[in-house]
Formats: sequence, C-alpha cells, structure tokens
Amino acid sequence: MAFGQTIISGKVLDEKGISLPGANVFIKGSFDGTSSDASGAFSFESSESGDQLLVVSMMGFKSQEFPITLSQSKIEIPSIKLIEEFNEMNTVTISAGAMEASDEKKSVILRPIDIVTTPSAMGDIVGAFQTLPGTSTVGNDGRLFVRGGDASEVGIYIDGMRVGNAYGTTAGNVPTRTRFNPNLFKGTFFSTGGYSAEYGQALSSTLALNTKDLAKRSQGDLSIMSVGGGYSHTLANEKRSISISGNIFDLKPYQALIKQNFDWERAPFGRDVELAAQQKTSKGGLWKVLARTESGGMQLWQPQPGMPDRGLLIDLKNTYSYAQTNWRRGFENGWSLFGGISFSQNKDILNLGGLDLERKNQLSHAKWTAGYDFSDRLAVKNGVEYFRNDYSEVLTQESLERSFGENQGFLFTEWDWYLSRKLVLRSGLRAGISSLAEEKWLDPRTSLAYKISKNGTLSFATGRFHQLPEERFRILAPSLKNTESKHLILNYLYQKDGKTFRAEAFHKSYDHLVRFEGIHQNPRNVRNEGDGFARGFDVFFRDRESLKNTDYWITYSFVDSKRSYFQYIGQVQPDFAPKHNLSVVVKHFVPSLKSQLGLSWSFNDGLAYTDPNLTGEMNSKTGMFQNLSLSWSYLPQPNLIIHGAITNVTGHQNIFGYQYAQNPNEQGRFESLPLGQGAPRFLFLGIFFTLSKDKNANNLNNL
Repeated sequence: MAFGQTIISGKVLDEKGISLPGANVFIKGSFDGTSSDASGAFSFESSESGDQLLVVSMMGFKSQEFPITLSQSKIEIPSIKLIEEFNEMNTVTISAGAMEASDEKKSVILRPIDIVTTPSAMGDIVGAFQTLPGTSTVGNDGRLFVRGGDASEVGIYIDGMRVGNAYGTTAGNVPTRTRFNPNLFKGTFFSTGGYSAEYGQALSSTLALNTKDLAKRSQGDLSIMSVGGGYSHTLANEKRSISISGNIFDLKPYQALIKQNFDWERAPFGRDVELAAQQKTSKGGLWKVLARTESGGMQLWQPQPGMPDRGLLIDLKNTYSYAQTNWRRGFENGWSLFGGISFSQNKDILNLGGLDLERKNQLSHAKWTAGYDFSDRLAVKNGVEYFRNDYSEVLTQESLERSFGENQGFLFTEWDWYLSRKLVLRSGLRAGISSLAEEKWLDPRTSLAYKISKNGTLSFATGRFHQLPEERFRILAPSLKNTESKHLILNYLYQKDGKTFRAEAFHKSYDHLVRFEGIHQNPRNVRNEGDGFARGFDVFFRDRESLKNTDYWITYSFVDSKRSYFQYIGQVQPDFAPKHNLSVVVKHFVPSLKSQLGLSWSFNDGLAYTDPNLTGEMNSKTGMFQNLSLSWSYLPQPNLIIHGAITNVTGHQNIFGYQYAQNPNEQGRFESLPLGQGAPRFLFLGIFFTLSKDKNANNLNNL
C-alpha cells in the first residue's frame, strides 16, 4: 500500500502572484485532499491511480480543474493561479449621479412605499423625489428640477420607454403632478446626472420607473378620499396577472370647505382608467402591457396687475392617453433581450380670455436592446431606438394652424468592465439623428467606481448630453438645433447597518440654450445662443436602525447656477434654481397604536426674479420657502388603512415670484401681484379597503 501512494504538491496564488492560504485542493470524486498553508503551499497523498482531475477552489475565486496522471510516487504541480469571481454580492457598484429605489444590493434611497408615505408628497412620485439630493422645490410648479436645470431637462421613462407629457396639464402658478399611480411600480431609478448611454434627450436627469412583475395575489382595492375615489381589481395566478383601475377626483367639494387664495370658477376635476397586465412567456420571458386614459379640466380667474376686475379667465380641458408593451428575456448563454413600443397623446383645449387654442402632442417610441455577458468581468448592452414626434397648435376661431412632425433615431452601446472586485469601469456611446433639425450628434459617457473600504465607494462620472428644445419653441423655429450639457460628478457612498451616507460634488456646463427677444408669452427670433453652468454639492444621510421603529433622512443641496437663456442677455440665476435646499423626513411606527407617524420639512432660500422697477436682470429674490408637513397612517385591521396628511402646518406665506404689468402706471412704476399658494394648507384624508380571500391583504401588497 505504501508503494501505491502518490504525493501531490504545489502552490496556489492569485492573479498578482500573491499566496492564497486556505484554498481547497483535492482529487475529484475522492476523499484525498488538503488546504493550502499560509504561504499558499499544499501537499497531500493519494491512493488513486491513473487519469484524475485535481480541483482547486476558494471562496471568491473561480474553481479550476487540472487533469493529472497518478503513475509515479511524487508529482510537483506548477503554481496555480486562481481568478477572482465577480457577482452582485462582492463587486462594487457605480453610484455617481445615480440613486436606485428598489435594489437592496445597491444604494437604496427610496422604496416604493416611501413614496406614498412621505407627508409632503401627497402620494405623488415626483413629490417624494423632491426630498432627495440634487433637487429643488419650486412650490408653484410641482415638476422635478435637478441641479440648476429646468423641469423639461428631466426625462421620465416607464420600463425603459419614454413617457410624453408625464405631468398633468395645468394653469400658470397651479402646481401639477405626475399622471401615474405609484402602486404600479416596484422601483425607481433616479439619476441626478452622468446617467447611462441608454437614455438621451435630457440635459440634467432621468427618472426611470419600473412596473411590477406578476401580481402576488388576486384582490380588490377600494379608495375613498377627500378629493375623490377609485377602485382597482387584480386577478393573478402563477403565469399571468391583470389589474384594472378607475378613479375620479373633484376638488369642488373640498374647496367649498377649505378657503382658497385662488379665484376658481370651476375647481380641478378629472377621471382615469388604467390597465396593467403581465404574462410569463415560454422559457423565462416576461411580457407586459400598460395602458392609461384620462380627462379633466379647470377654470380659473387670474388677476392681472393694474386691473380692478377678476382678471383673465383660463378655461382648460385636457385628454391624455398612454399605452406601451414590452418583452424581456434572459438566456442561459449570457444573452438578454428587450423590446418595446409606446405611444403618448396629449390634447389641451384652452380658452385664454376669449382666445381659443387647441394644442396636441403625440410621441411614439420603439426600442430594442441586446445585452451579453462575455464573462463575469465584461458585459455589453447595445440598443437602437426610434421616436416620432407630432406637435400642433390651432387657433380655432381664426382657423390658423402651425405644426411639425419629426423622426429621431438613436444607437447606443455601453460596456461594463470589472477590472477587480474593487474597481469597475463603464463606458458608453450614444449617437442620434434628427430629421427636423437636420443634425447628427455623438455623446461619449464614462463612469468609474472604486471600493476604498468595506463599506465605502468612490465614484466618478462624466459625459456629454444633448436635448432638442421644447415643442413650444420648435414650433416657432423648426430648425432649432440641440442644446448641450457636459457633466462632471464625484461621489462618495457609505453604507453600513441600515445607514447610508452620500456626498457628491458636480459641475455642469450648458451650450446652445434657447434665447429670444420679447416676452415669454410672445417670443421672437428664437435661436440657440445661450450658455451657462451649474456647480455645487449635495449630501444625504439616511438611518433606519439607530432609533427604534424610526426611519429618517436628511438632505442638503447647494447649487450655484447661472445661464444666459430666454429673454435674458447676460448670465443670471434662473428663477427655478435656489442656491440652498434642505429636506428632513422622519417616519416613526407606533406598534401599540398600529400607526405610522410622518413628518417632512423642506426649505430653500428663495427664487430669483426681475423687478422692472429696478435696474438689471434677476435683480431680486423672494423670501425663503418653508413647508412643514405631517401625516398619520392607521391600520385598524389587516385589510383597512386610514391615511391623513396636511401640508404647510405652520401656514408659512410662501411667495414664488411676482407678476408685473407690461406698462408702467401714471407714477412710472410697474404694478405687480405676488405669485403665491392656492391655499395656506392642503389636507388629505383617505380610506383604503382591500377585498381578498383571506381578508389579510391590503394596499401595502402593491408597494
């Protein structure tokens, strides 16, 4: 037996030639083996004979097998080098400019349930994201403003497909909301800059909303609210699910009880119907359909400076439709495919003091992407997109119409290089073409992340971004070219034990911005001549562990932004970009009361505006903005939720600017009216009741 033993020895190293202690070395299919010592060396005896496989394995590295022949008493194996194995658990993730709202393995900032329980948001997706770093609160608008950029500079996507007119149409100084229910989505990805080459036509940011996959169960959800009500019904099994919902809202009863600062002739009202369906296809694919239609309107008297009567009557009616379908599938050979089409249509019928205007916007989007994992170190994603945009404005009484139609095409490629478990590089290119602007462009983008400690990551992102001007300007000058921005972002992210700290510095440059002569309501000589910059930093801290049953986050953003745009000749601070923004959100669960109490407080240092009675542009600033909001969510029984919220509890008189008369009065002064809030506070009360077989389901299942 002694003569039948073979001694096998060698050494295990990593790719850099460093010894690996603790590696397992054994003959496959036998009990013969050992572990490498502190120097990486190993030696063991085996009674096996003939052709065998020597296996070398170690956690965090790829296992390797070597054919050997046991026909002699001693075998010396050349140095064995193990290659690091990368996966989602041990590789660094790029976080510069990006905040993931659902993936627990990455930088979790907001989950879907956070959106509906943030007191100041009132259930609006964008309202919740306005408490995050890089955003500015513009209280009389309601849209998303990011790092000195206008709201039009943010692209909104659902399942990778662009959404046209994602916000509801509204009158001036009346804040709007996103159209879609947060219950639809399983997560959101919010980029404050430096975003992926997959997305384009946005100078500042992208907000990507990802719909749920298969519903968890069949159930019905009834909602009764102070502003309306609705019902949603879901049918689900292991292979498919479908949800159909309908809602109505009407602020007339509410405004009859709550004093308003605005002079409403008809309070806002609306109705919507929505369908979401999911189907598992053969061999692991998933097919989704989402469709929504809605209609609504409002009538509002807007006082005019220097006029003693009620002012200008604005009568607005809106209809909107959105539909999309997409399919995705991953393959065992490393390929992943995605295809989708979407269609948005928005129609506004306005009467502005006797002037009848009909405005119509249609956006079609088709997209196809293919990804391939060459290995756990190299992956690529390629895609092609097509957009069709049709826009028209009609003065119905005069039978005058102006319109344009355009085709846009895009190609993009993006490569992820995992250079080590601590270092990852992402590089991409996005090419575009516009038939109306007769322009082609190419945008390079790069991101780099390095894990500097067990819990800390340093990221860097840079890139170029193009966006065609808004339709209201392109209808006046169809040959307008792309506006352009360049981003530089440095990010530090720390996560440990339920705590997240994020600090980011940024610089953006702007070129070819829209400029014109005249007033905003009647621009002349529209052209691409503006430029500017935005720079600053923001910090974010969230803690879900230190205080029992308490989750809170604190955000501060500093933005120094100047741009030459619209009617302004020199570079000025935009009227939508306050320098200092601060948000605090606290949520505390009280088990004995079956309740969650919420608090959110927002602050900014005021908005710039031009006072024509003084010299210069953007020569004045409003007072600071403050909003303290409270909420209470009560769960008296498993299938019943009662939720109440109130904004601006302290009744702070927030002013967002001033409207000036076009001509001076007899004393040579331009009279003005402040642009303020529609009411000192807004109150919301909702009762949400769920019907299901076990009577234990509730609306939280949808979040």
